[in-house]
Amino acid sequence: MENLNTSTQQAPTTHVRSYTLHNKHGMQVTVTNYGGTITSILTPDKNGELGEVVLGFKDVTDYTSEAYLANQPYFGAIIGRYGNRIAKGKFTLNGREYSLATNNGENHLHGGVKGFDKVFWEVEELAAQNALRLTYTSPDGEEGYPGTVQVAVLYILTPDNELVIEYQATTDLATPVNLTNHSYFNLSGGKAQDALGHVLSIAADRFVTVSKSLIPTGELPKVAGTPMDFQTPVAIGARIGQVPGGYDHTYVLKETGKHLKHAATVEDPVSGRCLEVCTTEPGIQFYSGNFLDGSLQGHGGTPYKQHYGFCLETQHFPDSPNQPAFPNTILEPDQKYHQKTVYRFYVCQDE
Repeated sequence: MENLNTSTQQAPTTHVRSYTLHNKHGMQVTVTNYGGTITSILTPDKNGELGEVVLGFKDVTDYTSEAYLANQPYFGAIIGRYGNRIAKGKFTLNGREYSLATNNGENHLHGGVKGFDKVFWEVEELAAQNALRLTYTSPDGEEGYPGTVQVAVLYILTPDNELVIEYQATTDLATPVNLTNHSYFNLSGGKAQDALGHVLSIAADRFVTVSKSLIPTGELPKVAGTPMDFQTPVAIGARIGQVPGGYDHTYVLKETGKHLKHAATVEDPVSGRCLEVCTTEPGIQFYSGNFLDGSLQGHGGTPYKQHYGFCLETQHFPDSPNQPAFPNTILEPDQKYHQKTVYRFYVCQDE
């Protein structure tokens, strides 16, 4: 592996281990076994200077602090069993109603009270691939879900400054599965006060409308002519004032199918960094960091204020187990779950 480093820090209950992947361009990706969390990504700007482009903490024990858990931002974590919300924490499967943990008002969010973001993952270092393979067994009944699910997540850092994330899962009983990563990005490398000046495009002409509690209404309206339209590049902050509460919506990608497809591109005019996202998933959740309030201080002592970072979470649609018209998220015992997402970092002027 290209200069993979391992360190150990003491968490409140057990050892937390951090792993850093490097490539020949100096890009670095640091991952911890607690929550499979991406704690740091360093990439070069237009001047070749490395800078931090994700929100997180240098000390990994900060992810278990009272302040962090009170805010629950899910910085960089693996999200599961089900990313996003399930209405009232209930769904019916094969004639049986299941009740999940309700940890977001009356709804279930990101796997529950102790989702995949708060468990310890086994980590295998794959030197030949410059990769880490993380595994976790989610027992039957965990957070109310049926079936024992075997999960594997592969983090690969390529020579082309791509962070490839591959998710795999199997189950012994039918169960909802919708895995994603919850990294927040700010491509300025600490040189901008927020991410509102980042220019975003999303390859989607429809989005999932939601209620006040952020549960889908079932409608998938067109984005054209609305503040939701990112089909052509526009600054994140240009129309955010017209969106009550800010952006926190799933976009329906134009291109369908389970192959890897372009989903979004972001440019930071300050640093010259760009980010392209490709995925096998049908949707991408764009979240503009609406609930960040400055109470958490991350890399370099930076206070993470509202809109300091944004998320581009590749996934299926929210509440799909209760929405028959949405793409299916039920994993059967004879099936294998697979999700692949690529985050490619580059200097915009090089394209």
